[in-house]
Amino acid sequence: MPETRLPAPTWFWSATRMDRQAVLAAFDEQIRRHPEPDTPDGHVEHDDTMIRRVSVGDGWTGVTWCDLDHVSADAVIAAQISRFAELSRPWEWKHYSYDQPPDLPDRLLAAGFTPQPAEALLVAEIADLTLDVPPPPGVELLPVVDKHGVEAVVSVHDEVFGGDYSALGRTLLAGLARQPGSAAAVVAVAGRRPIAAGRLEFHPGTDFASLWGGGTLPAWRGRGVFRSLVAHRATLASARGFRYLQVDASKDSRPILQRLGFVELATTTPFTHPGGAR
Repeated sequence: MPETRLPAPTWFWSATRMDRQAVLAAFDEQIRRHPEPDTPDGHVEHDDTMIRRVSVGDGWTGVTWCDLDHVSADAVIAAQISRFAELSRPWEWKHYSYDQPPDLPDRLLAAGFTPQPAEALLVAEIADLTLDVPPPPGVELLPVVDKHGVEAVVSVHDEVFGGDYSALGRTLLAGLARQPGSAAAVVAVAGRRPIAAGRLEFHPGTDFASLWGGGTLPAWRGRGVFRSLVAHRATLASARGFRYLQVDASKDSRPILQRLGFVELATTTPFTHPGGAR
């Protein structure tokens, strides 16, 4: 059967004007090279060719940026394994498709890392997004402001993505408690039941806010709930003065976000290491 092409919806925006290389360079400099710890007691470590984020408890720990060559790569990888062995916990090497050397993924595999599904690094300029996107009839968007709201986010994540997201809930609650808050979240409810949720992280001192965890229960997909969650969070980021929204998009959310105006700048693959062995 031939592919049927539907007319572009009214919320479609052509993102051809974005200077992709300039925005990618800004993302690399502001977010990857200057990360903020996930937790108040976490910290960032800088080497000549490597930047690591080390968190305590539930926070994210791993390599955020590297600048390697084919001569030094294996030795630097071994040094990171040795460094993180001191923490006795799993950690992650956040690899981007433009990282060097080109065979870095193969070297990580040989060193004992496990690749997770690749995601698309998408960015949109908030001023070019449609922010007035109400949810469908019968659905209400509720800002997450307390533990009850965080529990709703966790329940949606558990059901949509599978697994136990209680640790994420604790991290989100800590982010909401900071002044000013470093995170925000929204839950879509139908009646009293949470049916979708999404998170937003603010990166102070940068042009970027980032979207995480947008997910909708299967029975409510295709009705515009996801788009309303994106617009709601984009409005929050705009109010805080951020220029760009960034998201690591799965294969499911990528086409929706691209129709909304997000542009693909690269791909990113989390390589996980179990930790422990030097």
